[in-house]
Amino acid sequence: MAGLAAIFGSGAMTNSIAEIRDMDVLLLIGTNTKESHPVIANQMVKAKRRGARIIVADPRRVPMTRFADIHLRLKPGTDVALLNGIAHVILREQLHDAGFIRDHTSGFEPWQSSIAAYTPEAVEKITGVPAEAIIAAARMYGSSRKAGIFYTMGITQHSTGTDNVRAIANLALLTGNIGRANTGVNPLRGQNNVQGASDAAALPDVLPGYHKIAIPENLVKFEKTWGVSLPSRPGMTSTEMIPAAREGRLKALFVMGENPVITDPDMTHTIEALKKLDFLVVQDIFLTETAQLADVVLPAACFAEKDGTFTNTERKVQRLRKAVNPPGEARDDLSILVQLSARLGYPMPATAPADILAEFGSLWPALAGISHDRLERGGIQWPCPSAEHPGTPHLYAQGFGTGMAPFSPVEFAAPAEVVDDEYTFVLTTGRNLMQYHTGSMTRRVGQIEQKSGSPYVELSPADAKRLAIAQGETVEVASRRGSVTLPARITPLVDPGIVFVPMHYREAAANLLTNAALDRTARIPEFKVCAVKIRKIRQQ
Repeated sequence: MAGLAAIFGSGAMTNSIAEIRDMDVLLLIGTNTKESHPVIANQMVKAKRRGARIIVADPRRVPMTRFADIHLRLKPGTDVALLNGIAHVILREQLHDAGFIRDHTSGFEPWQSSIAAYTPEAVEKITGVPAEAIIAAARMYGSSRKAGIFYTMGITQHSTGTDNVRAIANLALLTGNIGRANTGVNPLRGQNNVQGASDAAALPDVLPGYHKIAIPENLVKFEKTWGVSLPSRPGMTSTEMIPAAREGRLKALFVMGENPVITDPDMTHTIEALKKLDFLVVQDIFLTETAQLADVVLPAACFAEKDGTFTNTERKVQRLRKAVNPPGEARDDLSILVQLSARLGYPMPATAPADILAEFGSLWPALAGISHDRLERGGIQWPCPSAEHPGTPHLYAQGFGTGMAPFSPVEFAAPAEVVDDEYTFVLTTGRNLMQYHTGSMTRRVGQIEQKSGSPYVELSPADAKRLAIAQGETVEVASRRGSVTLPARITPLVDPGIVFVPMHYREAAANLLTNAALDRTARIPEFKVCAVKIRKIRQQ
């Protein structure tokens, strides 16, 4: 499992974007691909036109459902039950790959016992998905050996996000849909270099290349290269830093290219925490809501104003070439970090982008064969262990590295916050097509603001009728943490009892409402489920 766990931990696709077109079955769960990853969605549509079948599992009628053969409209936060139910049917109907399980996996029998209770009928009661739809999806995915699974933050942003990912991995192992072309487990990264940042150790418990800090020989390897002593204890995750700041356990924070005031759950507490810091530095290309609270703002260059590499969601390392000079006193991120390091007493041995990539490759074999010179001819997917290696379009073709890939029993657990007599709606959050992330870039574009510059809450026609709310009327959406007022968008995209608020709009910030409950392993907040109440704002 060592290799499989490392990849799932890194969030990288096991397969390539180009392989999507030739898949026979695509299972999309917790991903609004058409709006959040439109380029990848185009490949999925091409697969559909070629004859592929598509299963979409999502509480909303997201745009990809137009192309779906089956839409599993589950209740938010019930993904584990649904996935276990699909696996139950695949086993019951003997659609699993017994040879693959025997030769490449471990722990099958206890896992098999763990899903015995997840009959389609039992899962229907938990998820709201009809038993016959669960059976149809299981037959469709289970009968294919050219099937890929795709997911995004609709899977990970839960208090049970790690369990959700494990349940997905179980499905791939059960059917042998991994280790070959046109298969795989494919998380889609949310921003242009999230993969590269993760590879380079923008995580609290690893060194570059996912070398665990807790393993002494890893520390020795990097200390020898860098000539410094390194801490042997993992740091905090970003979601642990904010509570620590609020409690006075964290005194200073350096924020690069993030806007936690908008992106972190429970916005009121986030602002309180940042204001309690002794010192806050923000390095960004615009004066974001977080930067406005900073003691020092370091103006950074955007992607077109610097050299280096980006690594995308399919593990492809690509050259980034400077096209224009940054404005004013803005500097590229690397220059800022190199100068800060020198002033703090550590002159970095490598300071140019090409030299840093070479150092990275000397420490992580997956990048050993990738250089700026090679990238001039096009992107290369890691692992690429030598200068002669062509890169790796799909992972695990030779097996799972040091051992067998284990099945992981996971039980359904309800979301951290559920509806009650006062908070009767489930709120889920996400993106729309026109805006991007916290809007720090897209909301500065007049044409985008004209088209999609206003916040909204999606409300089902049945709920709107019951509450006497008309299209466009202003409503208050309130949780136990705060409230926002925004116009109602009456739409069948959501089921009764569910509302959706996009995350982009500071004037009606969804994260004033969301719950800060964290996944016990990954420490990711439960952005996708919380309880809210709705009331119509009476106009004077």
